[in-house]
Amino acid sequence: MFWLVTSCLLSLLFPLVSSIMAAAQPAGCKIRITDKGLEMLKSETEKFVEEEISNISMPEMKGKEGRFQYTITDVKINNLNLTHADLQFIPEVGLLFDVQNSSISLSFHRRILYWFFYDTGNINASAEGVNINTVLNLIRDNEGRLKINNITCEAKISKMRAKFSGTLGKVYDFMSSFLTSGMRFLLNQQICPALNHAALVHVNSLLETIPVRTEVDDFIGIDYSLIDDPVVTSRSLDMHFRGMFFDRSDPNNTLVNYAVDPVIREYDRMVYLALSEFFFDSGMFSYYKAGIFQMHINEKMSKDMEMLLRTTYFGAIMMLNPALVDAPLSLQFAVNSPPKTTIKTTGATVFMTAIVKVMLLPPGQPPVQLSSMTMETKFNAKVSMKGKRLAIHADLRRFKIFSNLSALESLALIPLQAPLKTMLQMSVVPLINNWTKRGVRIPLADGIDFIEEVVEYHNGFIVIGANLHFSKGLREMIAGSNQKDQDIV
Repeated sequence: MFWLVTSCLLSLLFPLVSSIMAAAQPAGCKIRITDKGLEMLKSETEKFVEEEISNISMPEMKGKEGRFQYTITDVKINNLNLTHADLQFIPEVGLLFDVQNSSISLSFHRRILYWFFYDTGNINASAEGVNINTVLNLIRDNEGRLKINNITCEAKISKMRAKFSGTLGKVYDFMSSFLTSGMRFLLNQQICPALNHAALVHVNSLLETIPVRTEVDDFIGIDYSLIDDPVVTSRSLDMHFRGMFFDRSDPNNTLVNYAVDPVIREYDRMVYLALSEFFFDSGMFSYYKAGIFQMHINEKMSKDMEMLLRTTYFGAIMMLNPALVDAPLSLQFAVNSPPKTTIKTTGATVFMTAIVKVMLLPPGQPPVQLSSMTMETKFNAKVSMKGKRLAIHADLRRFKIFSNLSALESLALIPLQAPLKTMLQMSVVPLINNWTKRGVRIPLADGIDFIEEVVEYHNGFIVIGANLHFSKGLREMIAGSNQKDQDIV
């Protein structure tokens, strides 16, 4: 049912103690599914319920009534007509799927013995006044998954009609009452077990195929575990996730969430995704711990930049060894602390500091450090969503360097400001964007995507409103999840 979208929730593999500690922190990521999103999910739910009921297997019926002996076999449900169906939120519980005054058409094969007459044939029947009331209770399980905990189901068929054919059709009309009564009783007994199995087995197994902790790339992963039970109101379903990246080589070394708890106030779109500063900071913290924010620039250094560096440090080279004046130069960049994100209504920025070392590389000898300077940079970060992937594009906005040795050397570095900024824009920034443009997947089930996305910036968090697009039906998605399970086995 709505769980289609809530594929944003899946399995945390930490111990229970870690889960309790995580729950005490604010959410790094929140998702709201509104009643408008639920309305779109209703059609998929109806199709799924129709298919599940159509697949009901009815047992053989045998009996005797006076001179009549009968056997009913090959019962087939041909069609479920959901005339009045509704899918809605139940506050503090979960979901209600309610069917009223609908009908089911079916057929079965008869074998009847009356005195010395033996007759066989098919019977078309219809169940009318079909009412089905199904309530799904949604929880967070011990691993941080969204799960259907239980299902309450009531099914009732008001009346059933059967039309006999064949030579004794009119004679059998009076039999229809007890035959249809038996069929109605059996059908009533079969509907709820079929829906229970569909929800507790099929839907939950689909959720289990989408991991809560998943890889982003070779260096980091992300944790989308729920930190508490879903919050259900009459208008929405809100889910609060840990929303934290981690270094895959050291997954327990994570950032503590002190950021503002994101708030979603809107209901106009089908789904909303809210991301706090912690969401982005934990990603950069994890990349920093993985040692990604380091690079050497030598061969790719422009001739103009190399000439400027030689001019600036000519005196230092000559004092070291005049024979090294033609030795290659290298710039070493290393971020010296985790970058920090700031989100305001005007946009998102990332502040980063790094140590830049100017190195001399004499052939066959150890590198020689000519200078060490601190670089302060500020990037504008543009967040975008496409399909299931959240991406970030960085743009260098502010750049400053100063010496770690003396104020006098800082003055001497002023001519390097503009060329170094240009080099960063041409080499380092594209490297960063190459990591972030691939984006991180929001864990929706295969077959569901965000469309018509709108990004809004607030103080401390970002809210992305979107509508939903289904490229696969629920039955196809479940079949795909079953195939994944078989591939894993």
